[in-house]
Amino acid sequence: MTRRALFILILMLGSTIAWALPTVDSNETSLQKDKYTALLATKERIEFELTENNIWSKIYSNYHTYQGLKTQKILLSQKIKILENKRKLTIEQIKELEDNKRLLETLKGKLQLLGEYEQDPFKKFLTPPIIEEVPKIESPFSVISALSYREKITSNQDEYHSRYISLEHIMKKFQKLESIIKQLLDNDSANTSYQEALKDTQSQIQTFAPVIDIFKTTEKVYSKKIDEIELNLKIDVQREIERTMVIGSIVVFFVFLLLLIKYLVKRYMSDNDRFYSINKALNISFITILILTLLLAYIENVSYLVTILGFASAGIAIAMKDWFMSLMGWATIVMGGAIHVGDRVKFQRGGIEYIGDIVDISMLRMTMHEDVTLTAYMHNRRAGRIIFIPNNFIFTDMIANYSHAGLKTVWDGIDFMVTFDSDIQKAASIAKEVTKKYSKGYTDITRKQLNKLRSQYHMKNTNVEPRILTFIEPYGMKISAWYLTNSYATLTLRSTISVEIIKRIQDEENIQLAFPTQSIYMDKNVPKPMPEPEAMPMGEETF
Repeated sequence: MTRRALFILILMLGSTIAWALPTVDSNETSLQKDKYTALLATKERIEFELTENNIWSKIYSNYHTYQGLKTQKILLSQKIKILENKRKLTIEQIKELEDNKRLLETLKGKLQLLGEYEQDPFKKFLTPPIIEEVPKIESPFSVISALSYREKITSNQDEYHSRYISLEHIMKKFQKLESIIKQLLDNDSANTSYQEALKDTQSQIQTFAPVIDIFKTTEKVYSKKIDEIELNLKIDVQREIERTMVIGSIVVFFVFLLLLIKYLVKRYMSDNDRFYSINKALNISFITILILTLLLAYIENVSYLVTILGFASAGIAIAMKDWFMSLMGWATIVMGGAIHVGDRVKFQRGGIEYIGDIVDISMLRMTMHEDVTLTAYMHNRRAGRIIFIPNNFIFTDMIANYSHAGLKTVWDGIDFMVTFDSDIQKAASIAKEVTKKYSKGYTDITRKQLNKLRSQYHMKNTNVEPRILTFIEPYGMKISAWYLTNSYATLTLRSTISVEIIKRIQDEENIQLAFPTQSIYMDKNVPKPMPEPEAMPMGEETF
């Protein structure tokens, strides 16, 4: 290549380079503008996020506002003091003084509204939720409250941790904003607005830095305490579930045992009365064992329970005297054995007699089913009612038992009157034959029962044969025939014997039934007083 060609090539390269240099400078300027615009957009976006829906920024803003108002108050107070210390004020100064005083009152009102931001404005949000007293798990029901308490403290922990996360997020935003403002100042160091923004951002970072350190420490302590409580609750709940399963197994075992015993008793015992008594005793025993099991399982300090029951029993004895006496009466009935379910008894209250069978004995009362008896026939004219007798009546009222200690027979008497000229011996013999004929079965039963009772009771008169008694009455001779009969059906045998005796007497010509009579004397001149009729005494035992 010649020198001329080389020279031309160098000129061409130079012109090309000269033409390309302005293009490079233009591209670099465009890139800087785009970067600057992006930084401004990011700055505005972060500032918007920091000011909108951010509780920490609002707290800081209120705190900053309070400090500014406080400074204004101090300066305004100094101005007012200077004006008030002047001896003579111009009209302008007087107006200025009044305006300052009104402004001071306005500032005081604003400061009062923002009073919580005077000192430690973040205390309210730094303080963790109050941990209430941990419930004690002492029964299966307390497990539910413990689980509810656990959910509550877990929710409080999550809410408190979310505060810490939001504070960390705010701190990162401030640090990013600081970095962006510094980059903006690198491009435009003379911009005072950026300098003020940087200063304000660094001030907020300095404010939030110690807050986040305190929050971090507090959050760790709070979380450890919550974790410890949750662990203890988990252990207590597990222990209570295991104890409940053990107690439930014991209860199920006793229920199974109770049902098995009831089944065996019902299958191999034919006496319904004894079965009822045994069934009642089994139920009471099961309830007692169940109560004792629960008390021993769930009451740690038994002596404390005894003390409480001791004080409570005194108040119960006074306020619920009748109930307490009924309980004592129930204990007396059960342990004394004076009355059993199925016994035929007579109970008298308020001059009225009730006769029936005991169908149930509870802890407060006896239940009696009223039967048709001679008492119901002659006095009450009602029968079939269910009579409830409080157990405490056994201490104050007369209760007659017609079937105590296995005795199921009672003496019943039938009275009839024959004239004085009748064959009294024959009439008595008829009464004895009839009563002996129909009561023979009950006589034999009673003889065996009394022989069994001689070892328990001191009995002298054990004669069970029918007894025929004769008495002189104003209108004739009364023959009283006494015989043993079924305690539960006295009227049936009484009716049968009564019909048979009347029928036999009517067949005898020398026996006449007597009835009340009176004599009337007629005189034409002197009227004689008529004798007063007298009621024939019956002398019948009613029950």
